[in-house]
Amino acid sequence: MAFHPGDWPASLTSSALARGAMSETALVGTRILPTDHHAVISRSALSTATSLRLRLGDTAVDLIQSHAVLPDGTVILAVDAMSPTGGLLVAARGRPGEVQLDVTQLVPVAVRSRVRARVRVTGTAHRFDPASLESCDADTVMSLLDLPPVALWTIEPVEVAVTGGDDEALVGTSTYRATCPDPLAAVEAAHLQHLIRHHRDAVDQLTTLVNPELTAKATRVVPVAVDADGVVLRAEAPDGHLDVRLPFARRVTSSADLTAGLRGLLAKATPHRSSGSPHGTAATPAAACELPAAECGIPSV
Repeated sequence: MAFHPGDWPASLTSSALARGAMSETALVGTRILPTDHHAVISRSALSTATSLRLRLGDTAVDLIQSHAVLPDGTVILAVDAMSPTGGLLVAARGRPGEVQLDVTQLVPVAVRSRVRARVRVTGTAHRFDPASLESCDADTVMSLLDLPPVALWTIEPVEVAVTGGDDEALVGTSTYRATCPDPLAAVEAAHLQHLIRHHRDAVDQLTTLVNPELTAKATRVVPVAVDADGVVLRAEAPDGHLDVRLPFARRVTSSADLTAGLRGLLAKATPHRSSGSPHGTAATPAAACELPAAECGIPSV
């Protein structure tokens, strides 16, 4: 199942739910988010991916730890100009739409159906202009310095497409450039893994916010996404799964705000009182959280 952010239409069919889909009707008061989610997905996927596939005509090569993204969405590639791939970039230089970049966005925890979305950027290659560093912040400069010490190439987007499940959308280049990655994209994996490893009791409590009919057949419920607008829980059953978004009371923009958002959700939840797993399987005890309360901020329940 492809991950759907919270602003997908609420009218999901029963067949879509059977395959595994985001439920927008699972919570009272769930709202449509006011962001261009496809643009956010594309920017977030590119900024957090550790690898991408570069296509030049009939040639495709996987680049690992070899790209960075400038604040305006321009993609920088580190490719040796003397390599075969570098030679193709030289040949394609300045020719509109001759370069294609493919990125797959994955759920950063161990679950089935980890693909959230696939992002395709069609662009034009140029040699990197060091003058562009003047418009970069310190984090961007550091990301460029972390690239392999070979020739840098600028890929100017001409077309951006996002595919998730049966949904595909084109993102206008002006919208793409004006959009920023989700503010939690870079730390999402760490927060989700922290919740799963150390705060399973809190996850169980959050599950009480979900319509019980949607989790009745679930063998486990696990957080699979967290972004500026909420947490997504996945109810896994033997024959499929269902993703449900729990929206924050207000948009969060930092890890500190996330702590407040999670506390707000936990305060709304009915405390989970069962001593065993709520979904029929024996739960492995969570490892004790060793972070100071001020740093972790997730209360035990």
